[in-house]
Amino acid sequence: MNNRKKILIDCDPGHDDMMAIMLASASKEVELAGVTTVAGNQTGDKTFRNACQVLTLIKDNAPVARGSDKPLVRELLTAPQFHGQTGLDGADLPPVGIKPLDVHAADFIIMTLEQSREKMVLVPTGPLTNIALALIKAPRIKEKVERIVLMGGGMHDSNVTPAAEYNIYVDPEAAKVVFESGVPITMVGLDVTNRAIMTPEDIEALTVPGGKVSDVVVPLLRFFARANKDIFGLPGAPLHDALAVAAVIEPGIVETKHLHVAVETAGELTRGMTLVDFYGVTKQKPNVDVALELDARRFVSMMTAAIEKLNRKLG
Repeated sequence: MNNRKKILIDCDPGHDDMMAIMLASASKEVELAGVTTVAGNQTGDKTFRNACQVLTLIKDNAPVARGSDKPLVRELLTAPQFHGQTGLDGADLPPVGIKPLDVHAADFIIMTLEQSREKMVLVPTGPLTNIALALIKAPRIKEKVERIVLMGGGMHDSNVTPAAEYNIYVDPEAAKVVFESGVPITMVGLDVTNRAIMTPEDIEALTVPGGKVSDVVVPLLRFFARANKDIFGLPGAPLHDALAVAAVIEPGIVETKHLHVAVETAGELTRGMTLVDFYGVTKQKPNVDVALELDARRFVSMMTAAIEKLNRKLG
C-alpha cells in the first residue's frame, strides 16, 4: 500500500521554489503529482521555463503546466531584487528537456484532484492566483483537498511593505478566496521562513566533486544569500518555499496555532496584510493553522540530505 502523500506544487521559481521542488522530488514521504507555475518572482514565461529546467536537471517526470501570467485583477509585481532577471540567477541550468502539458494550471489542478483516488495536499509557494481560479471554477474540488500548505503571509514579519509578505501582496484577491474557502490551511509565513536559513557554511557544505545537482545549487544559493544579506541583513539564504514542503513531509518541523486570518485587499497602506487574530478579539472562527515556530537545524538537515540524494541519483 502506498502511504505517500500526493502533493501538487504551485510555484513561481524563484530560488526557494527550486529548492522546494527538489525537496519534494527527493522525499520518500510524498509523491509529486504535478508542478504548476504562476507569474510572481518573475514573469510567467520565465517561471514556467525555470520549473521545466529544474525538473529536467533532477530528471523528475512530474507533469508541469503553466498558469496565470498576472493576478486576478491587478498588474504583476515581480521580484528581480531577490531572484535576478531570470528568476534563478546564479544557476547554470540545462535546457528544457521535458514536454509540458498543453493545459492551464488551474484546469490541471482541477483535473488532477478529480482523478485522484485519495485526497491531495496543495503546496502553493507563489501568488495564489491559480489556486483561487481552480476553487472559483470548480468548488467541488474542495472535498478532494486534504489541506493547503502555503508559503505566504506572516503575523509579525513582512518583506514587500511594512504590512505584507510578497506572495499575498501580489494577488491579495486570490489569497482572500483561498483563505475563505473552508479548506484546511497551514500558513507557513515569514515568521518561520525567515529563520529557515542555510548559512554560507551550510551552503558550502553541499559542495561535492562532480555533484551534478550541488554544482548548480551552491552558486544559486550563494546568489540568494547575498541578495538577502544586502536587502534584509539575513545571515544566509532563507528557503521560504522549501519549508512549506518540509512541513508536509514532517508536520512537526513547524509548530502551529489554529487562528483566524483575514486578508486585506483594500487598505491604502496594508494591501496584502494577513491579519492574524492571535488573541481572538474578533470572535471569528479560526480558519488557518499559523506556523509560529520551527526546528531550523532539522530543516537544514532535510535540505542537505535531499541534495545529497539527488546527486547520487544523477551519478
